[in-house]
Amino acid sequence: MFIHFIKTEAMEDNAKLIESLLERAAEYGKTSYELVKLKALDKTSDVVSSFIPHYVVIVLIASFMLFFSLGLAFWLGEILGKTWYGFFVVAAFYGIIGIIIHFFMHKWIKKLVCNYFIKQVLK
Repeated sequence: MFIHFIKTEAMEDNAKLIESLLERAAEYGKTSYELVKLKALDKTSDVVSSFIPHYVVIVLIASFMLFFSLGLAFWLGEILGKTWYGFFVVAAFYGIIGIIIHFFMHKWIKKLVCNYFIKQVLK
């Protein structure tokens, strides 16, 4: 009878140990999941926060180029005698630049942007 009591007590201790182990494993899983979420949030916020200042600069440069192009088109139109001639000249210039960038610099620009984002994510 005494041996049966010891075996029962040992089995209860084992059951408590296994239950404790399972609870700790579940807590570890939840903590690991929360850590992954926080790391992802940190990387996302880092990439977005570094992108916003670049975006502001791009918007300002685009605004500058827009008004510069309009001024140049009006000025060239005045020189050439008709306003729309100036717009055609400026449009042709941008078309040529676009073709050059597309055929000769497309891969370089793509590589530059990809490397920037990878660097920001891995930082």
